[in-house]
Amino acid sequence: MTALLLAAGCSAPPQAEDSPAAARSTAPRTVETAAADRSLSVAAAPEGTPAATATPDASGSGDAPVARRSTLKVASYDSRTGRAVIAPTKGGASAQGEDDDGAGGEEPGKTEGTGTATPQPSTAPAEPHRTAVGDVIASAPAPGAPDGLLARITKVVAETDRGTEVETEPATLDSVLGDDSADGSVPVDPASFEVDELLPDVDVSWTTTGDVRVGPESATVPLGSLRLDVRAELPAVKSGPASAKASVSGFVQVAPQVDFRYGGTGTDSAPDSAYLGVSGDWTSGWALKGRAAATQAPLRIPFAELHSDPVLQVGPVPVVVNLDLTCYLEISGDGTVSVDLEQNVNGEFEAGGTFSPSRGWTPASSADMTGTPVKTSVTAAGKVRATVGAEAGVGLYGSVGVLADLAPYVRAEATADASGTPVTWGVYGGLDLKGTLRLQLSVFGTPVLRHDVPLGALHREWKLAGSGTT
Repeated sequence: MTALLLAAGCSAPPQAEDSPAAARSTAPRTVETAAADRSLSVAAAPEGTPAATATPDASGSGDAPVARRSTLKVASYDSRTGRAVIAPTKGGASAQGEDDDGAGGEEPGKTEGTGTATPQPSTAPAEPHRTAVGDVIASAPAPGAPDGLLARITKVVAETDRGTEVETEPATLDSVLGDDSADGSVPVDPASFEVDELLPDVDVSWTTTGDVRVGPESATVPLGSLRLDVRAELPAVKSGPASAKASVSGFVQVAPQVDFRYGGTGTDSAPDSAYLGVSGDWTSGWALKGRAAATQAPLRIPFAELHSDPVLQVGPVPVVVNLDLTCYLEISGDGTVSVDLEQNVNGEFEAGGTFSPSRGWTPASSADMTGTPVKTSVTAAGKVRATVGAEAGVGLYGSVGVLADLAPYVRAEATADASGTPVTWGVYGGLDLKGTLRLQLSVFGTPVLRHDVPLGALHREWKLAGSGTT
């Protein structure tokens, strides 16, 4: 959760047509391509969605491949050797309760989220057992491929009682989406996250349609949101009184959605445009009490790791997005100031990378976040800062393409007179962001980045309370 996420009404700089603002907006929009009538719907894939296959142009006409919903599935995959077993689904694609229009069982051209509603190309199922060298298969998570599989068949090894054994190599999205285009956003089911609690006092809550898991003290979690509450004791100053014992507690609440765009094949066989990112509503609140020990470097304490593999149905193609979140606490200070601080932060965020032929891959981000003080008490001189943040990693089929670190914080500073009485003090809220665009974004079929692209560091701060300038 990409030069991204500005706070307190701060907006991104003016955007060009192929910039972040053009890459995604919250309102429905049409992807502008030469073949706009071939825009594919983007929706959450139904459970058990079959694989899609694309066959290279054998006529030599240069036509782009057209993916088709197939009656095949990946029965097994060995990532070390690249060998897979391709088998027919039980009863074919129709057994999944889906039609053959590539829209995942819904009316052609209808899209969930903010995708575009446009006509769909014909995507009749491929014949079962018709697996040939050069075919590209796109699959949801399967045995041996927990992040999904997007691969080209390089050799048909043998027919077995389990299916057709093949050798594969990695493929790219342009080999299955071709000249088609797609644009949409799909919410991530909070119940789909695998959560690894790294500290003893971590509580996980979420709410989905027809299923509610209530958090600590019966906290109300909005529909579609995931919430994590945490409390941790901090190293305190050894010479300090018992009343200076330090602790931090707080929560992170997020309603994430995956944003995807593919603009169709352009010049040099690369897409005209592409976008991958995560966005959503963010709320966090935390309290810092006591006098934490001095730290030469910020003390970062991860308290939960989360992972989800939402599958987008892009026309007939299951596109697997890998979303990782690491929530953490971070404390820094000089060990001399005692505080009792609380702050709430909420707003919207967007983090991702966008591609255009003229600019290549560039960061795409925006946010509108504000902080509200709940309690501000500063005793003695010194400085301290506390962060409740999240690192986000977003990728496709196991290749992480976007890394971002969203870090809302609260800090306090005070100066004192000779008697130790604070003379000036201030409490500030703020937001830091840094991240990276990775080489693996080439999975779209775009040119490979020569190196990882740093997103730069964004910083925004606002005053919550105080007696004057510190």
